[in-house]
Amino acid sequence: MTSALRSIPVLKLVAAAELAIAARRHVQRLTPTERRRLLELIVRPHRLTASERQELKRLVDRLQPRAFAGAAAEKLSPVPLPKRWTRSKTA
Repeated sequence: MTSALRSIPVLKLVAAAELAIAARRHVQRLTPTERRRLLELIVRPHRLTASERQELKRLVDRLQPRAFAGAAAEKLSPVPLPKRWTRSKTA
């Protein structure tokens, strides 16, 4: 594994670490019970009932995927991005 890491440029490793930290911040918006339930729901997405689909949507909405995408783009972009891309709807 270390030989594989040596072939990856340091800046890419730093970017991957920053994305992991941003993802962790968004996942921590859920309680441990909600995180466990989210994992249960995404394991079998094709067999969800209508109420389970609604529950999945609610949990994913709490993660603020748009804000995460904006944060990820901001970390990877060499130029500053417009604030409308990086803030959440509720902010």
